[in-house]
Amino acid sequence: MEKGNSEFRHYSVLLKETIEGLRIKPEGIYADGTLGGGGHAFQVCSRLTTGHLYGTDQDEDAINAATQRLAGFGDRVTVIRDNYRNLKSVLNVRGVEKVDGILLDLGVSSWQFDKGERGFSYRYDAPLDMRMDCRQALSAREVVNSYSENELYRIIRDYGEERFAKNIARNIVRTRAVKPVETTFELNEIIRDAIPARMRREGHPSKRTFQAIRIECNGELEVLENSLDELIDMLNPGGRLCIITFHSLEDRIVKTAFRRNETPCVCPPDFPVCVCGKVSKGTVVTKKPILPGEEELAENSRSKSAKLRIFQKTME
Repeated sequence: MEKGNSEFRHYSVLLKETIEGLRIKPEGIYADGTLGGGGHAFQVCSRLTTGHLYGTDQDEDAINAATQRLAGFGDRVTVIRDNYRNLKSVLNVRGVEKVDGILLDLGVSSWQFDKGERGFSYRYDAPLDMRMDCRQALSAREVVNSYSENELYRIIRDYGEERFAKNIARNIVRTRAVKPVETTFELNEIIRDAIPARMRREGHPSKRTFQAIRIECNGELEVLENSLDELIDMLNPGGRLCIITFHSLEDRIVKTAFRRNETPCVCPPDFPVCVCGKVSKGTVVTKKPILPGEEELAENSRSKSAKLRIFQKTME
Protein backbone atom coordinates (compact mmCIF):
# COMPACT_ATOMS: atom_id res chain seq x y z
CA MET A 1 0.00 0.00 0.00
CA GLU A 2 1.06 3.58 -0.45
CA LYS A 3 2.70 5.26 2.50
CA GLY A 4 1.97 8.74 3.79
CA ASN A 5 -1.81 8.79 4.00
CA SER A 6 -3.64 6.58 6.48
CA GLU A 7 -7.06 7.29 4.97
CA PHE A 8 -6.61 6.64 1.26
CA ARG A 9 -4.62 3.51 0.45
CA HIS A 10 -3.86 2.41 -3.09
CA TYR A 11 -0.98 0.30 -4.32
CA SER A 12 0.54 1.96 -7.39
CA VAL A 13 0.50 -0.89 -9.89
CA LEU A 14 3.33 -1.20 -12.46
CA LEU A 15 4.87 1.94 -10.95
CA LYS A 16 8.46 1.46 -12.14
CA GLU A 17 7.39 0.35 -15.62
CA THR A 18 4.99 3.27 -16.04
CA ILE A 19 7.47 5.92 -14.92
CA GLU A 20 10.11 4.48 -17.25
CA GLY A 21 7.54 4.37 -20.04
CA LEU A 22 6.72 8.08 -19.69
CA ARG A 23 10.39 9.03 -20.30
CA ILE A 24 10.01 12.06 -18.05
CA LYS A 25 11.86 15.26 -18.96
CA PRO A 26 12.70 17.53 -15.99
CA GLU A 27 11.19 20.51 -17.81
CA GLY A 28 8.21 18.60 -19.21
CA ILE A 29 4.46 19.05 -18.72
CA TYR A 30 2.61 15.90 -17.63
CA ALA A 31 -0.95 14.87 -16.78
CA ASP A 32 -2.21 12.10 -14.51
CA GLY A 33 -5.84 11.61 -15.44
CA THR A 34 -6.61 9.18 -12.60
CA LEU A 35 -4.72 10.66 -9.68
CA GLY A 36 -5.89 8.30 -6.95
CA GLY A 37 -3.70 8.58 -3.87
CA GLY A 38 -0.96 10.24 -5.91
CA GLY A 39 1.52 7.35 -6.06
CA HIS A 40 2.38 7.59 -9.76
CA ALA A 41 2.12 11.39 -9.61
CA PHE A 42 4.62 11.54 -6.74
CA GLN A 43 7.21 9.73 -8.84
CA VAL A 44 6.56 12.01 -11.83
CA CYS A 45 6.90 15.16 -9.69
CA SER A 46 10.10 13.82 -8.12
CA ARG A 47 11.70 13.90 -11.57
CA LEU A 48 10.63 17.44 -12.48
CA THR A 49 12.70 20.59 -12.03
CA THR A 50 11.01 23.33 -14.02
CA GLY A 51 8.25 21.06 -15.32
CA HIS A 52 4.67 20.66 -14.07
CA LEU A 53 2.17 17.91 -13.34
CA TYR A 54 -1.60 18.32 -13.68
CA GLY A 55 -3.59 15.65 -11.87
CA THR A 56 -7.32 14.96 -12.11
CA ASP A 57 -9.62 12.57 -10.26
CA GLN A 58 -13.38 12.53 -9.78
CA ASP A 59 -13.24 11.00 -6.28
CA GLU A 60 -13.22 13.63 -3.53
CA ASP A 61 -11.29 11.41 -1.12
CA ALA A 62 -8.63 10.77 -3.77
CA ILE A 63 -8.29 14.51 -4.37
CA ASN A 64 -7.83 15.18 -0.67
CA ALA A 65 -5.27 12.38 -0.31
CA ALA A 66 -3.29 13.38 -3.41
CA THR A 67 -3.28 17.05 -2.40
CA GLN A 68 -1.75 16.08 0.92
CA ARG A 69 0.75 13.64 -0.60
CA LEU A 70 1.95 16.07 -3.29
CA ALA A 71 1.98 19.21 -1.12
CA GLY A 72 5.78 19.17 -0.88
CA PHE A 73 6.13 19.84 -4.60
CA GLY A 74 4.52 23.26 -4.28
CA ASP A 75 3.76 25.00 -7.55
CA ARG A 76 5.09 22.10 -9.63
CA VAL A 77 1.71 20.34 -9.30
CA THR A 78 -1.95 21.28 -9.86
CA VAL A 79 -4.70 19.00 -8.50
CA ILE A 80 -8.15 19.21 -10.10
CA ARG A 81 -11.36 17.37 -9.25
CA ASP A 82 -12.72 16.23 -12.59
CA ASN A 83 -13.06 13.20 -14.87
CA TYR A 84 -10.18 12.62 -17.29
CA ARG A 85 -12.66 12.85 -20.15
CA ASN A 86 -12.52 16.62 -19.53
CA LEU A 87 -8.72 16.74 -19.35
CA LYS A 88 -8.33 18.82 -22.50
CA SER A 89 -10.75 21.51 -21.33
CA VAL A 90 -9.45 21.71 -17.76
CA LEU A 91 -5.91 22.14 -19.08
CA ASN A 92 -6.94 24.62 -21.79
CA VAL A 93 -8.48 26.98 -19.22
CA ARG A 94 -5.12 26.90 -17.45
CA GLY A 95 -3.28 27.86 -20.62
CA VAL A 96 -2.02 24.35 -21.46
CA GLU A 97 -2.71 22.91 -24.92
CA LYS A 98 -0.03 20.20 -25.22
CA VAL A 99 1.71 17.91 -22.74
CA ASP A 100 4.74 15.62 -22.85
CA GLY A 101 3.05 12.66 -21.25
CA ILE A 102 -0.28 11.38 -19.93
CA LEU A 103 -0.94 8.56 -17.47
CA LEU A 104 -4.17 6.67 -16.83
CA ASP A 105 -4.40 4.00 -14.11
CA LEU A 106 -7.91 2.67 -14.70
CA GLY A 107 -8.12 0.40 -11.70
CA VAL A 108 -10.50 0.96 -8.81
CA SER A 109 -8.31 1.82 -5.82
CA SER A 110 -7.75 -0.60 -2.97
CA TRP A 111 -9.26 2.06 -0.72
CA GLN A 112 -12.46 2.25 -2.77
CA PHE A 113 -12.83 -1.53 -2.57
CA ASP A 114 -11.94 -1.74 1.10
CA LYS A 115 -14.06 1.15 2.34
CA GLY A 116 -17.22 -0.89 2.69
CA GLU A 117 -19.69 1.99 2.72
CA ARG A 118 -18.77 2.91 -0.86
CA GLY A 119 -20.53 -0.26 -2.02
CA PHE A 120 -17.87 -1.35 -4.54
CA SER A 121 -17.15 -4.70 -2.90
CA TYR A 122 -19.26 -7.81 -2.52
CA ARG A 123 -17.27 -8.61 0.64
CA TYR A 124 -18.87 -5.88 2.80
CA ASP A 125 -22.55 -5.38 3.59
CA ALA A 126 -23.30 -1.80 2.53
CA PRO A 127 -25.82 0.28 0.60
CA LEU A 128 -25.56 -0.25 -3.17
CA ASP A 129 -23.59 2.76 -4.42
CA MET A 130 -20.40 2.22 -6.52
CA ARG A 131 -20.17 5.86 -7.61
CA MET A 132 -16.62 7.05 -8.19
CA ASP A 133 -17.95 10.60 -8.16
CA CYS A 134 -20.51 10.93 -5.36
CA ARG A 135 -21.88 14.09 -7.01
CA GLN A 136 -23.50 12.09 -9.80
CA ALA A 137 -27.09 10.90 -9.56
CA LEU A 138 -26.77 7.39 -11.00
CA SER A 139 -25.76 4.79 -8.43
CA ALA A 140 -25.69 1.01 -8.44
CA ARG A 141 -29.00 1.05 -6.58
CA GLU A 142 -30.68 2.87 -9.47
CA VAL A 143 -29.18 0.47 -12.01
CA VAL A 144 -30.31 -2.62 -10.11
CA ASN A 145 -33.79 -1.34 -9.31
CA SER A 146 -34.78 0.66 -12.39
CA TYR A 147 -33.15 -0.96 -15.44
CA SER A 148 -35.27 -3.39 -17.44
CA GLU A 149 -34.49 -7.10 -17.42
CA ASN A 150 -33.08 -6.86 -20.94
CA GLU A 151 -30.84 -3.92 -19.97
CA LEU A 152 -29.55 -5.76 -16.92
CA TYR A 153 -28.92 -8.87 -18.99
CA ARG A 154 -26.96 -6.89 -21.59
CA ILE A 155 -24.85 -5.10 -18.97
CA ILE A 156 -24.03 -8.24 -16.99
CA ARG A 157 -23.30 -10.20 -20.17
CA ASP A 158 -21.21 -7.55 -21.91
CA TYR A 159 -19.48 -5.75 -19.03
CA GLY A 160 -19.15 -8.71 -16.69
CA GLU A 161 -18.74 -11.43 -19.34
CA GLU A 162 -20.95 -13.50 -17.05
CA ARG A 163 -22.27 -16.75 -18.55
CA PHE A 164 -25.31 -16.73 -16.24
CA ALA A 165 -26.27 -13.14 -17.03
CA LYS A 166 -29.80 -14.04 -18.11
CA ASN A 167 -30.50 -15.95 -14.89
CA ILE A 168 -29.10 -13.16 -12.74
CA ALA A 169 -31.07 -10.42 -14.52
CA ARG A 170 -34.26 -12.44 -14.21
CA ASN A 171 -33.63 -13.06 -10.51
CA ILE A 172 -32.97 -9.36 -9.83
CA VAL A 173 -36.25 -8.34 -11.47
CA ARG A 174 -38.19 -11.07 -9.64
CA THR A 175 -36.74 -10.04 -6.28
CA ARG A 176 -37.19 -6.28 -6.66
CA ALA A 177 -40.86 -6.80 -7.56
CA VAL A 178 -41.35 -7.68 -3.89
CA LYS A 179 -39.04 -5.01 -2.44
CA PRO A 180 -36.16 -2.86 -3.75
CA VAL A 181 -32.65 -4.31 -3.61
CA GLU A 182 -30.84 -2.02 -1.17
CA THR A 183 -27.53 -3.60 -0.15
CA THR A 184 -24.53 -5.44 -1.52
CA PHE A 185 -25.31 -8.58 0.50
CA GLU A 186 -28.89 -8.62 -0.78
CA LEU A 187 -27.49 -8.52 -4.31
CA ASN A 188 -25.00 -11.26 -3.41
CA GLU A 189 -27.87 -13.55 -2.44
CA ILE A 190 -29.76 -12.84 -5.65
CA ILE A 191 -26.67 -13.62 -7.74
CA ARG A 192 -25.78 -16.75 -5.76
CA ASP A 193 -29.29 -18.15 -6.18
CA ALA A 194 -29.10 -17.59 -9.94
CA ILE A 195 -25.90 -19.59 -10.43
CA PRO A 196 -25.88 -23.42 -10.31
CA ALA A 197 -24.29 -24.72 -7.10
CA ARG A 198 -21.59 -26.64 -8.96
CA MET A 199 -20.37 -23.39 -10.59
CA ARG A 200 -20.06 -21.35 -7.39
CA ARG A 201 -16.64 -22.78 -6.66
CA GLU A 202 -15.11 -20.78 -9.54
CA GLY A 203 -14.28 -17.67 -7.51
CA HIS A 204 -16.83 -15.44 -5.81
CA PRO A 205 -20.15 -15.68 -7.72
CA SER A 206 -20.74 -11.90 -7.52
CA LYS A 207 -17.39 -10.76 -8.95
CA ARG A 208 -18.42 -10.39 -12.59
CA THR A 209 -21.85 -8.89 -11.90
CA PHE A 210 -20.46 -6.30 -9.49
CA GLN A 211 -17.85 -5.33 -12.09
CA ALA A 212 -20.56 -4.96 -14.73
CA ILE A 213 -22.80 -2.76 -12.57
CA ARG A 214 -19.84 -0.58 -11.52
CA ILE A 215 -18.81 -0.07 -15.15
CA GLU A 216 -22.35 0.91 -16.11
CA CYS A 217 -22.81 3.18 -13.11
CA ASN A 218 -19.64 5.15 -13.88
CA GLY A 219 -19.73 4.96 -17.68
CA GLU A 220 -16.17 3.64 -17.57
CA LEU A 221 -15.89 2.07 -21.02
CA GLU A 222 -17.72 4.89 -22.80
CA VAL A 223 -15.46 7.50 -21.19
CA LEU A 224 -12.34 5.54 -22.13
CA GLU A 225 -13.38 4.91 -25.72
CA ASN A 226 -14.43 8.53 -26.29
CA SER A 227 -11.26 10.00 -24.76
CA LEU A 228 -8.33 8.13 -26.30
CA ASP A 229 -8.05 9.94 -29.65
CA GLU A 230 -8.24 13.32 -27.91
CA LEU A 231 -5.60 12.34 -25.35
CA ILE A 232 -3.23 11.32 -28.15
CA ASP A 233 -3.88 14.62 -29.91
CA MET A 234 -2.88 16.46 -26.72
CA LEU A 235 0.64 15.02 -26.80
CA ASN A 236 3.66 17.00 -27.94
CA PRO A 237 5.85 15.33 -30.61
CA GLY A 238 7.54 12.37 -28.93
CA GLY A 239 5.11 12.53 -25.99
CA ARG A 240 3.78 9.32 -24.51
CA LEU A 241 0.41 8.04 -23.31
CA CYS A 242 0.68 5.24 -20.70
CA ILE A 243 -2.48 3.34 -19.78
CA ILE A 244 -2.88 0.62 -17.16
CA THR A 245 -5.97 -1.56 -17.59
CA PHE A 246 -7.39 -4.26 -15.30
CA HIS A 247 -9.77 -6.29 -17.44
CA SER A 248 -10.08 -7.43 -21.03
CA LEU A 249 -12.82 -4.94 -21.95
CA GLU A 250 -10.62 -1.92 -21.11
CA ASP A 251 -7.53 -3.49 -22.64
CA ARG A 252 -9.32 -4.24 -25.89
CA ILE A 253 -10.45 -0.62 -26.23
CA VAL A 254 -6.92 0.71 -25.59
CA LYS A 255 -5.30 -1.82 -27.92
CA THR A 256 -7.75 -1.02 -30.73
CA ALA A 257 -7.39 2.77 -30.34
CA PHE A 258 -3.60 2.60 -30.28
CA ARG A 259 -3.53 0.47 -33.45
CA ARG A 260 -6.00 2.79 -35.19
CA ASN A 261 -3.88 5.84 -34.41
CA GLU A 262 -0.71 4.08 -35.53
CA THR A 263 -2.21 2.73 -38.76
CA PRO A 264 -5.30 4.81 -39.62
CA CYS A 265 -5.37 4.09 -43.37
CA VAL A 266 -8.75 2.69 -44.47
CA CYS A 267 -7.86 2.11 -48.12
CA PRO A 268 -8.47 -1.40 -49.49
CA PRO A 269 -5.31 -3.53 -49.17
CA ASP A 270 -5.03 -3.92 -52.96
CA PHE A 271 -4.67 -0.14 -53.52
CA PRO A 272 -1.11 0.65 -54.70
CA VAL A 273 -1.01 3.92 -52.72
CA CYS A 274 -3.03 5.46 -49.89
CA VAL A 275 -5.76 7.82 -51.07
CA CYS A 276 -7.77 8.21 -47.82
CA GLY A 277 -5.36 10.83 -46.49
CA LYS A 278 -5.31 9.46 -42.95
CA VAL A 279 -1.86 9.93 -41.42
CA SER A 280 -0.33 7.96 -38.57
CA LYS A 281 -0.24 9.87 -35.26
CA GLY A 282 2.52 7.78 -33.75
CA THR A 283 3.78 4.37 -32.70
CA VAL A 284 2.56 1.68 -30.36
CA VAL A 285 5.61 1.21 -28.13
CA THR A 286 4.25 -1.94 -26.48
CA LYS A 287 3.52 -4.52 -29.17
CA LYS A 288 2.58 -6.75 -26.24
CA PRO A 289 1.38 -5.29 -22.93
CA ILE A 290 3.77 -4.97 -19.99
CA LEU A 291 2.70 -7.20 -17.08
CA PRO A 292 3.59 -7.13 -13.37
CA GLY A 293 6.69 -9.09 -12.35
CA GLU A 294 6.85 -11.85 -9.77
CA GLU A 295 7.97 -9.46 -7.01
CA GLU A 296 4.99 -7.16 -7.54
CA LEU A 297 2.56 -10.07 -7.75
CA ALA A 298 3.88 -11.38 -4.44
CA GLU A 299 3.48 -7.94 -2.86
CA ASN A 300 0.05 -7.12 -4.29
CA SER A 301 -2.19 -9.90 -5.59
CA ARG A 302 -4.65 -7.35 -7.02
CA SER A 303 -2.10 -6.41 -9.68
CA LYS A 304 -2.32 -9.81 -11.40
CA SER A 305 -4.72 -8.60 -14.09
CA ALA A 306 -2.91 -5.30 -14.78
CA LYS A 307 -1.60 -4.52 -18.27
CA LEU A 308 0.37 -1.46 -19.36
CA ARG A 309 0.25 -0.21 -22.95
CA ILE A 310 2.22 2.78 -24.26
CA PHE A 311 1.71 5.00 -27.32
CA GLN A 312 4.28 7.55 -28.53
CA LYS A 313 3.32 10.58 -30.62
CA THR A 314 5.14 11.01 -33.93
CA MET A 315 8.33 13.06 -33.76
CA GLU A 316 8.27 16.13 -36.03
